[in-house]
Amino acid sequence: MALSSSSSQKTWIVHGILAGTAIAAAAIGARAYLGGSRKFRSRVVGIIPARYASSRFEGKPLVQILGKPMIQRTWERSKLASSLDHVVVATDDERIADCCRGFGADVIMTSESCRNGTERCNEALEKLEKKYDVVVNIQGDEPLIEPEIIDGVVKALQLAPDAVFSTAVTSLKPEDGLDPNRVKCVVDNRGYAIYFSRGLIPYNKSGKVNPNFPYMLHLGIQSFDSKFLKVYSELQPTPLQLEEDLEQLKVLENGYKMKVIKVDHEAHGVDTPDDVEKIESLMRERNLI
Repeated sequence: MALSSSSSQKTWIVHGILAGTAIAAAAIGARAYLGGSRKFRSRVVGIIPARYASSRFEGKPLVQILGKPMIQRTWERSKLASSLDHVVVATDDERIADCCRGFGADVIMTSESCRNGTERCNEALEKLEKKYDVVVNIQGDEPLIEPEIIDGVVKALQLAPDAVFSTAVTSLKPEDGLDPNRVKCVVDNRGYAIYFSRGLIPYNKSGKVNPNFPYMLHLGIQSFDSKFLKVYSELQPTPLQLEEDLEQLKVLENGYKMKVIKVDHEAHGVDTPDDVEKIESLMRERNLI
């Protein structure tokens, strides 16, 4: 799929946003509760958490991808999203900070004690001078992130005032069904998340992947209501979160709602050094040099 703003991509995202959104009455109530603002969750910041230390790929944000650091590639793609009022990099490493300042990015220094990207986003949000209603956690290891997907998860959260979190899924390839590194997701009929797992969900009696079932792959992009982001960081780890090692499960285990949109996207993250060559080949094919 081309990374230009194709009509196919936009159609998928719009479908994902609108599916099951019978929420007009809820919107009125949420606006009243949050102070009656006419512009509900209108101020949006994109935060790219980046750390140098990684057991699988140390210094990953600074790896060169066709002549530019990966963090710069991600930042440039994120800047194309029309929903973001501001984009910053949140890091605890001066090497990453210096690199980002060099290509013009705003940087927020965060502590080394952050346990995950969400906590790093929360700390960065607290240090920003301006106030924002929505925070988008953008994975720094997806240099081919599509701006339309960022806009899609933001719009989904804006249209679902009973949700505090939104994210995106795409079709899972059958051959990845049993891969624990491919996180699966199931949603209800209104487009709210039921569960995420590293295992195959749903799991049928045969114990095998059903090639005809529309399994869904979770993408790393996610947005939070800014007020909830602080609450999230104060919540204690939960059993399912710890067992699956998936931070979004803490949201569900504490009874909060999470909106999910489906998009037509092939995930191309950089997890290991071997992935760099694959990303560079894709960029050449798509003329994104």
